[in-house]
Formats: sequence, C-alpha cells, structure tokens
Amino acid sequence: MNSSKLLRVTAYEAENPTEVSLREAFSLLQPQLKPPFPLSIPLPSEYLQLNCAIAFGILTEPHSAKTYLTHLHAIVIDGYNFFTTTLLKLCDELYPKLLETPRIQILWLTSNLVQVAAVHVDSLIISLLRQIIGGDFSESNLWLCAELVKILSDNWDWILDEPLVLTSALFVYLRLLADHYRLLGGVKLDLLKQMEINFCIKALRECFSLCLQIGRDLVRLLQDLVHVPAFRDVWTDLLFDPRKFQVLGFTDISELYRKRTPRHYFLLRITPEMEAHLRFLLTYVKWGSQKRYQDWFAKKHLCWPGSETVITDIIRFICCSHHPPNEIIQSNVISRWAVIGWLLKSCRRNYFEANAKLALFYDWLFFDEKMDNIMNIEPAMLLMVNSVPKYVDITDTLLEFLFLLVDNYDVSRKEAIVQGVSAALNLLVRKGVVHSLEPLTSCSLLSPLLRERLITFLPRSDSGVVKTSYDMCSQMVVINGEVAPVSEEKG
Repeated sequence: MNSSKLLRVTAYEAENPTEVSLREAFSLLQPQLKPPFPLSIPLPSEYLQLNCAIAFGILTEPHSAKTYLTHLHAIVIDGYNFFTTTLLKLCDELYPKLLETPRIQILWLTSNLVQVAAVHVDSLIISLLRQIIGGDFSESNLWLCAELVKILSDNWDWILDEPLVLTSALFVYLRLLADHYRLLGGVKLDLLKQMEINFCIKALRECFSLCLQIGRDLVRLLQDLVHVPAFRDVWTDLLFDPRKFQVLGFTDISELYRKRTPRHYFLLRITPEMEAHLRFLLTYVKWGSQKRYQDWFAKKHLCWPGSETVITDIIRFICCSHHPPNEIIQSNVISRWAVIGWLLKSCRRNYFEANAKLALFYDWLFFDEKMDNIMNIEPAMLLMVNSVPKYVDITDTLLEFLFLLVDNYDVSRKEAIVQGVSAALNLLVRKGVVHSLEPLTSCSLLSPLLRERLITFLPRSDSGVVKTSYDMCSQMVVINGEVAPVSEEKG
C-alpha cells in the first residue's frame, strides 16, 4: 500500500531520502506553520528546516497552501534560494513519480515564485519544460503544457528579463505545436493549441533579437509549422522580408543558418530520465550487448502511440549534445552512429523518418569549420561508411536524402548549402574521422549517380582517394587508425 503523500511508490521500493527529509521537517515543525507565526528570526539550521517543512506542506496539503506560502514570504532571507532549489531537485529527479496533487501544487508554487522573482525560478521553469514528454498526448502531459504556457503568458514582463526562459520556452512550444496541431480533440486541446500559437507568435514578433539566440534550429522548427496559418506570415517574412523583424543587421535568413544552435537547447526535448538512459547507453554498453539495452530503452521511451516523433529530438541530442571523450570513442562502447542507425530503422512513417534524417544532416547544410563542431557531423559520416557493404541500403538512402536536401532545402541559397556540405565532407576526411571517402565513391553496390554526385563535393585531389584501407570481403574499415568490424549488430 502506498503511504507516501508525495510520490508514487511500490511496496518494495526504499523510501526516497528527499521525501524523508521534507516529511520529517514537516512533522517536526507543523505546529509552527500556522498563525500566529513566531516573531523571532530563525537560526540558519532552523531556517532550512522551515523551508523543507513549508515545501512539504504546500505540496501535500493544498487546502493550507496559501497559509504556508504566507509564512514562507514572512521568513525568507535568501531570495527563496533554498526553497526554489528544493523544488528544482524534486522536479529534476522525481517529477515522473510525483502524485497528482504535488504536481498541481508545484505548478501553483512556480507561478507564485515568478511573481516574487524568486532566485532560480528561471531554472525551475526550464526544468518543468523538460518534463513535457514529446509525442505523449495524455491528459496529464497536455495539462503540463497548458499550465506552463499560461504561467509564461501571464508573466510576460518578467520573461522579457529572462532571455534563456523565453528562448527555451519558444524552442519547446514550436516543437510541441508541430505535433499538437495535427491532433483532433475537444475544446481543451483547441485552447491549448491557441495558447501555444499566441505565445510563439508574440515571442517571434516582439523579441526576435532574443529568438536569434536559438540559432539555425529555429528555422528547422518553424519549417515544420508552415502548414499552420498563423505562422505563414512569419515564414514569408523570414524568407523574403527579414527587416520586418526590426533587428539591426538581420537582413537574410542565411545569417540564421550560419549560427549554430547552442547544445543546451537540445536537452529541452529530452526528459532528464531519457537523458540519463541515453548517456548510459552511450557510455557503458558494449558492442554485442546493445540490442538488449536498445529494447529496454524502446520499451521505456518509444512504445506509446505518438512516441515516434521524439526520435528526431533524440538524434539532435546525440549529434549536438552528447560528445563522448576519446577514451569512450576508442573503447568497445557502442558508437553514436550505431544508435542513430537503430533509431532511423525504428521510424515507421515517412514523415518521421524524413524529420529524423533532417536532424542527422542539418548541421551539414550550413557547416563552417570556424563556427561548427565536427562532432555534430561525425555520426552521419560514420553511419554511411560503416553500413557498407552489409547495410548498403542505409548508405544509399542517406546519401540520396542528403543530395535531395542540397537541391531542394533552400533553392535560393543552394550555393551556400553546397559549400556547407563540401566543407563538412572535407573536414571529416582531413581530421581523420574517415581516412577517405573511397568506401563510398568506389562501392559498386551504391548507385553510380550517387557516387558521381558525391565526388563533385570533393576537391579534385581527394576524389581519387588512396588513404583508406577497405576490404569488401572481410567487411573491415579502418577508422582513426583502428580496425572496426561491420557486424550485424552495428546496423
């Protein structure tokens, strides 16, 4: 039987230490939490205990929450630092296990803490944004979307002074809208979609200079909303009249293309739990054992209707936010490219597969050695090379998709995109990620048209490459001086 007032736990689970400390503080100090409040100033240790007690009281006794919050306002001496940090720890570590009442109360508390500009409330909101699960259209997940966008919209003046909150929320809600807008539902869902649209349009129209901080992935998110009437004017202005955004110096969308998206944005569409599981997979799981762990991950994160959409976010996270150190790269731990290959094969619908491939290649299109990170483009290259010859269909479809992007992504700026892809390919060879592109340019199993097209992206001296040792019979590839087998598990 669950006796916890805070968490959803099973009979065999040990008590959570965070809950224990909050509950014990509440049991000890509960008589002091109601009027008349003591007039004495608490000692530092007493102050921390009072914060814990008040937090537990507000989260578990909503009927007394306003009284407890009044007490908090009366005693606070650190700008709410300890109190907000306590809530942040709960959200980061335990949000999925919180009972319904504590979840409701955390959102109520967050709204109140924003109104007093509490220390770290910005981090609390970003933590809650990360708890919105992509592709999850359950009532509880949509409720969290609605509550957060309402807090943000109701506190617009505050958010203008918190650019990271504004841009993080914009990143999240643009991404969510792409999925929510396709849903058919009742009045609640329509209201949520309208709130999300209103927030995003207001941010883009009134704060575009801040929105530019997101970088090129802002364009990737917006293009997925071109079918939404409210975004058509934004998209048209971005392509043909960027001066309407009234940002000094911003005169062409290519300036946004050239700005790499900071890696912390990609964490926003990965829940903390999913991030921990992905980092475990890419840090500790050895070749030969990966199928069992991939099945475990899929059962945990990719098994509900709609979860296919999150594959795009996972691929962007792996490419742009998870950059393993050399000791992991040179070890027997499963590689990033192999996990991405598995994720691509997990896509069942063409729309999601295309978005996943775009996520994989997006930084290639605008690559600039001075601005971009080679680790962002490495997985796609190694996936194509290591899939030959056993999984040549993967290489074939990826190359075909890359060239389709080059020709069609932005026809008016095709020359710049060709330069980006050429720069990416040449840096990958020059830095030894692959010793050459001969495994691709000389592979008779690949379409001759694809091979010829690939050669056009290389300097003339590199198109006849001799540096790579490639043996079609033994299916071995030399990468960074290491001989790596292309096994069945590596597809």
